[in-house]
Amino acid sequence: MNNADLIIRILKDAGIEHGFGIPSGNVLPFIEAMGKGGIEFVLTAHEGTAGFAADVTGRLTGTPGLCVATLGPGATNLATGVGDAWLDRSPMIAVTCNLNTNQLGRRLQMLIDHHALFKPITKATLAVRPGNIVETVQNAIRISLTEPMGPVHLDLPEDVMLAPATEDVPPPVVVPAFDLKADDTAIARALELMAGAKRPIAVIGSSAMRMQDPELLRRFVEKHNIPFAATTMAKGMIDEDHPLSIGCIERARRQVQRKMLRSADLIVGLGYDTVEVEFEAWITDVPLLQIDIEAVDVAPSVTVAAEVTGSLDDSLQRLADAGGAGNDWAEGEIAAHTAAFQEALRPPAKGLTPYQVIDAVRDVLPRKGILSFDVGAHTHQIASQWQAHAPREFLITNGWSSMGFGFPAAIAAKIARPDMPVVCIIGDGCFQMTCGELATARRMGLAIPFVVLNDSTLSLIHIKQSQRQYSNSGIALETGNSGPTPQHYFGAPAIGVDSIAELKTQLTAAFAAEGPSVIETYVDPAHYMETVFD
Repeated sequence: MNNADLIIRILKDAGIEHGFGIPSGNVLPFIEAMGKGGIEFVLTAHEGTAGFAADVTGRLTGTPGLCVATLGPGATNLATGVGDAWLDRSPMIAVTCNLNTNQLGRRLQMLIDHHALFKPITKATLAVRPGNIVETVQNAIRISLTEPMGPVHLDLPEDVMLAPATEDVPPPVVVPAFDLKADDTAIARALELMAGAKRPIAVIGSSAMRMQDPELLRRFVEKHNIPFAATTMAKGMIDEDHPLSIGCIERARRQVQRKMLRSADLIVGLGYDTVEVEFEAWITDVPLLQIDIEAVDVAPSVTVAAEVTGSLDDSLQRLADAGGAGNDWAEGEIAAHTAAFQEALRPPAKGLTPYQVIDAVRDVLPRKGILSFDVGAHTHQIASQWQAHAPREFLITNGWSSMGFGFPAAIAAKIARPDMPVVCIIGDGCFQMTCGELATARRMGLAIPFVVLNDSTLSLIHIKQSQRQYSNSGIALETGNSGPTPQHYFGAPAIGVDSIAELKTQLTAAFAAEGPSVIETYVDPAHYMETVFD
């Protein structure tokens, strides 16, 4: 056993089954050890997408996602996906395979300071050296899985990998549960505030995604009869079919949601992480009760009435077990608001629209299915419009908010949940950025429909330029969006559709295929101007 074998054994014992990346000479010993040690190496088209895939693997499995790259440009490419895990708080081990230790610090081909590169976007960046292999790797796993979760970078010289192991294989690392408990005074104050509120509204945020028992969220809102909204990443933490659900905030038709939120006399933040959207953007003078794992991060304009800081599972268990509080929400008021919100998202339009495509995908995807999507104007529409029914089945980046997320997220989701249908909706700009990953999905035999919203432009930038009365430059992707769609991309079949009936037919066939499919929809983006920033 060499040190690379030892490292893989530790990672395998931590529950890691796959690692994403691109080979180079320095990476080969690590890939060889992965093969021998039972961790599958997934070749991606770009290191950045390897990082995104590792992020999503961490979200879905609860064990750190693994990604690997070579030094220099491999490391800088990987950094985009690592940054995603940093701001979206996903557990990850990011490995850069480096030159030999006696070459570090010199001005040599491809060589840069990896620790300086990764320090701002990781919880820790650690050098792996002989004699401390076990301690370093186990510490990386422990740090990654300790709340708030996030990525840890390991820099691994080639000669260290190849050296014979001098340490014994350790027992699997044990990561203590996050057991910080809010004090009784904070719990009592929270109950007092909720009892005194006549129109409270809860807003679920991304910290709730990492709860051990998400069902406590539903128990809490039902016990206190509190209507709830969700941030983009937290959609589905409670089934959005629930009668207390008012939908997603701060996306399409945000003013409709802001009016509802500002009618409250108390906002209850449930795991609300301001990395998605700061409270001061929408809360105005409504007082805030924040229940989270960390102290709240707000501007001075926000009135923080109380904070309950500690384990969300423990805090919500105690708050749900307490006596429920009454309020003045009228029967049918929530349903009427939700219906009006959903209607506003679908204004009258001619031709095939993005919202029609999104509805069609939701109709065909089984209720127990996973959606991934990318960043752009369609993000706003999907976040507000899509009905999410369960935790971790609605995959997007909203902290890092990077284009290029959708493709690798779908691939990682299908690998982690092979028994579940997975679909990806992606804009044409994002498709151009990451379409090479179709080769990855095809090589892996992953039956993922990639639905492309082709409107021939970077629609979100078009909207922002128009709002500022700037000229529309740097946004055109094609001369027109009427096709024809090629027969395949990288060996994956592709078909263009211009009707909802044909889209549903092709989606049904794609879910039953033996590999990925591209379904290109030619859409009129005009309604984005009305819905996205209204």
